[in-house]
Amino acid sequence: MQTTTLYVKEATSEGPILNLESILLKTEGVERAIIDVDDGEIKIDHSEDKLSPNQLITLIEQYGLNVTK
Repeated sequence: MQTTTLYVKEATSEGPILNLESILLKTEGVERAIIDVDDGEIKIDHSEDKLSPNQLITLIEQYGLNVTK
């Protein structure tokens, strides 16, 4: 299990947060996603065998969200 920390600019309001949680939690290999609404920080626990941090970034960006590390 690996934990990746990312920042999503839009993850500070309810709509984008719910959308992001839905995307992540239905993705194979993601075990848990914790979002800090104050600064958009996301901690994602995932299987490193199934998802790399770069794959997580690509996945989130496909939904029009802006990701930084």
